[in-house]
Parts: sequence; structure tokens; C-alpha cells
Amino acid sequence: MDSLKVASPDQGLSRRRKYKVVSGCGLWVSAAFIVLSVILLGRSLKGRLVTPLFNGFNSVGVSVNSTLISWPFLLPSGYFPSVNSSNVNGHKEVNASLDFLAKSPEASVVGVTLKKTHSGNFTEGVQNGTFGVKQGMVQVKTKNGGNFSDSVGSAADSSQMDNFAKVVKNGSLSNEEQVFPGNFSLSATVSIDNLTNDSNPVLGSNSEGRVSQKVGDTNQKPNLFETCDIFDGRWVRDDSKPYYPAGSCPHIDRDFDCHSNGRPDQEFVKWMWQPNGCNIPSFNATDFLERLRGKKLVFVGDSLNRNMWESLVCILRHSIRNKKRVYEISGRTKFKKKGFYAFRFEDYDCTVDFVSSPFLVRESSVHIKTGVLETLRLDLMDKTTSMYHDADIIVFNTGHWWTHEKTSKGEDYYQEGNYVHPRLKVIEAYKRALYTWARWVDEHIDVNRTQVFFRGYSVTHFHGGRWNSGGQCHKETSPISNSSHLGKYPSKMRAFEQVLLEMKTPVVYLNISRLTDYRKDAHPSIYRMNYKTEEERIAAERSQDCSHWCLPGVPDTWNELLYASLLKAGKGSWRFDQVV
Repeated sequence: MDSLKVASPDQGLSRRRKYKVVSGCGLWVSAAFIVLSVILLGRSLKGRLVTPLFNGFNSVGVSVNSTLISWPFLLPSGYFPSVNSSNVNGHKEVNASLDFLAKSPEASVVGVTLKKTHSGNFTEGVQNGTFGVKQGMVQVKTKNGGNFSDSVGSAADSSQMDNFAKVVKNGSLSNEEQVFPGNFSLSATVSIDNLTNDSNPVLGSNSEGRVSQKVGDTNQKPNLFETCDIFDGRWVRDDSKPYYPAGSCPHIDRDFDCHSNGRPDQEFVKWMWQPNGCNIPSFNATDFLERLRGKKLVFVGDSLNRNMWESLVCILRHSIRNKKRVYEISGRTKFKKKGFYAFRFEDYDCTVDFVSSPFLVRESSVHIKTGVLETLRLDLMDKTTSMYHDADIIVFNTGHWWTHEKTSKGEDYYQEGNYVHPRLKVIEAYKRALYTWARWVDEHIDVNRTQVFFRGYSVTHFHGGRWNSGGQCHKETSPISNSSHLGKYPSKMRAFEQVLLEMKTPVVYLNISRLTDYRKDAHPSIYRMNYKTEEERIAAERSQDCSHWCLPGVPDTWNELLYASLLKAGKGSWRFDQVV
């Protein structure tokens, strides 16, 4: 029988002391190993991860443009500092260590620092991820799901978001030398001051002169050469406008010079047209003139085309240092009378002309028993065609004279051959005149040389009467902000579109009807002349101009769209890749 060995009390005590010594040594060895590991890890990462640990997590100092720092160990979210910002050289600098909230105990904590970020390629490096802008907030999300999200409420202000998501790859965060995998969804939001407010079709903000394409909108086409309709858009605020200071251009007819006629408000010139599907270039007058070198551009039509012509002359003239080298070739300074006018830009050997032809077809007359009957020959072009048939660019329009009493009534006025129609509806007469114009263009225009444009109908804003019966618009100071308040699409333009479909010659349609419909605020109204007395000004309220436009003003936008359309058509010197 084996005897039982009973340990004495001294033996048990000795064994416990031995275990205690060994355990103490193990703790010291473990501690030394951890310290050594931390030091080595800190050196390998150039101090980016470890330094905050020894600074009580008071800041995350990263000087690269955008860095996402991964913490592959558990820390309470409260360890991260709150967002703070400071002004440096006039720019607000955002050090935003995001207080990301882990949804489960096992989630890795990620700190994101934005420092001196610049707007540009904000999403250049986001792979397999999505990016969007919603209500002025930038959002970055990776496709890999997970329980990891947060948002930053810090205002970016002047900071310019460049490559913020550059290191987000395949749902992981990379830090130059090491990649820390993570199964998470990152949602970093940064407020941006100057994004256009899409909830309002009119109001927006742009102090730089051109509203940029929405950051991160990957579905938006960035250029104007594909499917973008540059006439479908909205008016947005633009404090860089106008292209030339009010009162600076001596070639504006008195009727359009609202500034010199005493209009007190100037807010109506601080708007720009922003297409919904793309951006258009700001008008580059030097580039325009260089492309027009040695050529002739002619506006043909009524006084609204004269409005547009004077606008273009002023925009181009403003870019010329020696203003004496820009002049009307006959020396005339007033342009209301019917005729031919041409401004020569001596430094570029080019002219910008206007030919008065309000109907495009010929005004005529016939002898009847009771005298002479004025008629409009719907089957013959106006006699002015010799003044522009060889132009390099022609901008046609007709429309407003078709609203006058004689044309709108249509009795014993419209003539074809020797036949004067006893009665003909104005829309039918308008269409027949356009077919005459279309045949002339198809037969006489050299498409290899000449680019043809047709500018659409410019909408009027008479309230309480018509142009000759007390209609008014002089108290309007801002654009229409609700598209439901716009009028119906002009029937004349539907007629034109039908004619256009049957033409052989390529014609660019400047469809400005809808964009002008918004601008009830930009007509000369009572400021079409200078009044000597208050009584004269009050009397003028009974006869206002709500058809034409103040200059500078809306016709400057028409010319901006003409410039964009020339680049879009890309004929000859107007190829987009030949920007000066």
C-alpha cells in the first residue's frame, strides 16, 4: 500500500513564493516587450499613430492634404478631440479628428484629419465606393458594409477639399506604409458654404464668376459637347457679373442704357445662367476675338437682335486696351434707324455688324383704287441679304414685330405673289415667312464657310396691359423664382422648330425663350430715357418698355450662350481644342 505524501506547510509556502517571483518576472518581460513594440511601431510609421497616445490624444497633427488614420485597437470614442478650426493666412483651417462611434465593441476606431484641404479631385482615389452631395453636405461611403459611421459638423468654409478620399481603397484605409483592413462604412460629412441650393430653381450663389460642377456628382456630364441642353437651366447669383461695368460702354443706345437713365438698383445684373446638365465657359472676349480674326459676324433681325449686338460689341470692346481701335465704320453713334451698322475691331481685322430686318421677309406695298396698301411679302426675302450672305457667322431673329396690330390682325396685309390675303392668321403668316427664309438659307449659304444661328423669341413681361396700352414692369427687382409662374412656350417657336426640321443647312437654335421668361426684373421699363422732372417720370409709367433689356443685362447671357454654342459646333477656328 502506497503511503500518502502530505506536503508540509513550509513546502506549500515555498512553492507559492516561487510562483510569485516567476509571475513578477513575466510581467516585467511583457511590459518591456510592449514598450519595445510600441517604439518600433512608432518608428516604422514615422510617429503618426503613436504620438497622439503620448500626448493624451489632444490632437492629430497630420500635414498632408488629406489623411485617414486607422487605429487598429480599441479605444473609447471619447478619447478623440472635438473638431476645432483656426484662421491661417485668411483661410479657415480645419483639424477635424472625427469622433467616430463604434456600433459594436469590436469595431476599429478610425480618426480622419482634414488639414488645408483643397477642392479639386475630392474623390479621385475612391475605389469601389460611392460619393455624393446632398443639401450642401459631402458624403463619402465605401461599398463594404459594416457598423462604422459618423459625421462631422465642421464648416469647411474656405478650405478647398482636395483628394479627401484618395486613400480609401476597397473598403480599407491606407496610411502610406501600412494598410489596415476594415469592414466598415465610412460616412464623413463636411458642410460647404457655396454649393447651389437645388431646392430653389433660381436662387444660388457664386462669388467666383462660374458655378462649378457639383462636387462628386459622377452622373453629371462635365462638358458641353455631348447631350447637354445648355438652354435648360436656372439663374443663379453671380457677383462677378457684369462683363463690363455699367456706364462704361458708349455704344449702348439710350433706350437700353438703364444706368445712365437713373435706374437705382443694380442687382439685376448679378445673375448668370447655369445649365442643369453641364457647365458652360464664361465669356472669354480675347479668345472670341482671336477666333473671329479676319472674319465677319452679323446680327440680322429686329431691335432685340440690336440689343444683343450692342451687348456683344460692349463685351468685346471692354477687353481692348486701346478703345480707339474699336469703332463703327461710318462714324454713327445711334443705331435705332433701319440700316446697316458695322463695328470694326482693328487689332483683329474683324467686324461685328447689325442689319435691321425685323421680319426677315420683305416689306412692300400695292396700289389699290383708294391709294397705296402696305403689305408684307411672305414669299420674298428682305432686300438686305446682300449685306450678310457672305458672313462667317450670322445670327437671325424675328418675332416681336409680328405682335404689332397690323401683323397680328392679319387683314389685307400679307401678300404672296400678286395676291393679298383678305385675312390670314399671324401664326400661319409667320410660318410661311420662315419657310421663305429657310429656302434662302439652303440655297445661298455656303455651309463650309458660314455658321448660321437663329435666336429664339425673347419673352415680354407687360402686366396690366400691352406694350401700347399701359403695360408695366418697373417695380420688378428680382427674377421669377418659381417655374410654375412661367408662361407657355411661345407658339412662334413651335412653328420655327417645325421649319427647322425640314432644312438642309445646319442651323444652331439659340432657344432663349424660357431663360428670358424668368427675368421680369431686367427690362428698361421707365428707365428707357432720362427725365428732367418727376412729372415726366410719373407720366412715363403709362408707356414702359418691358420687351427690350437693360445693358449690361440679359443679352450678355445670350452672347455667353452664343460663345458656348460656337465652341460646341466646333466649326473651323471654333474647335474647342483651339482655345487661346
